[in-house]
Amino acid sequence: MPVGDPSASIARGIATIYQELDLVPHLSVAQNVFLGHEHRRGPLLNRAAMNRETRALFTRLGDEGISATAPVTSLRPAQQQIVSMARALSHSVKLLILDEPSAVLDDVEVEALFGVVRRLTAEGVGVIWISHRLGEVAEIGDLVTVLKEGRTVATELPPDTPVETLIGYMVGGRMEALFPDRQPHGEATVLQVRGLTRAPDVYDASFTLREGEILGLAGLVGSGRTELLRLIYGLDTAQSGEVEVAGSRLPPRRPDLAIKAGLGFAPEERKSQGLWLDWSMISNTSIADLSRFRRGPFTDRGSERRVAVRHLRSLNTQPDAPQRAARLFSGGNQQKAVLARWLLRSCKVLLLDEPTRGVDVGARSEIYRVIAELAANGIGIVMVSSELAELLGFCHRVLVLREGHIVDELDGATSTEEEILRSAVPVHHTTKAG
Repeated sequence: MPVGDPSASIARGIATIYQELDLVPHLSVAQNVFLGHEHRRGPLLNRAAMNRETRALFTRLGDEGISATAPVTSLRPAQQQIVSMARALSHSVKLLILDEPSAVLDDVEVEALFGVVRRLTAEGVGVIWISHRLGEVAEIGDLVTVLKEGRTVATELPPDTPVETLIGYMVGGRMEALFPDRQPHGEATVLQVRGLTRAPDVYDASFTLREGEILGLAGLVGSGRTELLRLIYGLDTAQSGEVEVAGSRLPPRRPDLAIKAGLGFAPEERKSQGLWLDWSMISNTSIADLSRFRRGPFTDRGSERRVAVRHLRSLNTQPDAPQRAARLFSGGNQQKAVLARWLLRSCKVLLLDEPTRGVDVGARSEIYRVIAELAANGIGIVMVSSELAELLGFCHRVLVLREGHIVDELDGATSTEEEILRSAVPVHHTTKAG
């Protein structure tokens, strides 16, 4: 089989579903399933046949709740995963490669996806499940292979291999070594949030953040964590409340003034909201403070490059090719470019929404180190994460949100995942935090 020929791989029965799903949003489910090998009746598409076979594929996958004629943009992420699987099955797949399939799913949806995978393996389809959520490996895998920096460092491990052992292969140390030491923070307030409200997402959110403090935001999917960050940054308009950065009150709905006041924001969807994928890593880093490189009507490209490259290299961005387009880098290195942007800007407060989502363990360790160094330099950090161990690993405090309300404040060093879950889960709800 020719190397680097996707069509040859598909012809041999190998299909890949990527972390960033490559579906066409405005086309129907059936059109996506048969994209590139559509059924035709003469020169026309045979939509009836494609719809019929799509429904049969969903039956095979155990999910008959998706309409073959619905536009893909109307589906939840978990349903879009099923559509991608149906497309793979439409090619008589023998080997299915899933790249971080659970990255945007909650626990219930992950369990449903496990069921689909087990149904396929029972039919004889081989599955490679790529995940940085190591607990998933034990639940869905039969054998485990560990890669580090593009090389296989362990293979054919049993799925019940302890997490600490897997991490040892990945980073050369114990799990605790992932998290830098928790340094004491200062006393000066760098961020004050008072009564911030935007129903039905956030209600009366109030807290302070001190210089050098790392504050975690925990909660279930839909608890209001991301919405709170967006309100603080000014991307959405609050119905009431106010935000102060280093004593200066921010006007509503003005991210540009928030940036000038010293506020930085790294969104959860870094590819669609945090990066210009076709721009170089240099341009993605310097964009937050282009005015410093202005020389009259021109931009000093040499100075821009030197400053951006210095910050990118300080984060150990790999490969060391800052002129390359951001889309050619891994998720972890793309996240480093977003962080480098705010290093260059010298912000006072940094809002991080799921900063390690879809990032391998080695890159996570690097990102944790960077966040800790930023805090050590006096920057206040507010971090949303669905990984409870991450929040407890190096946050000073953890605020727990439930249904838009801050319902608890816990000490990061002494609290447990069970305590966070107890506060995060409504009494009428049994879903675990994801």
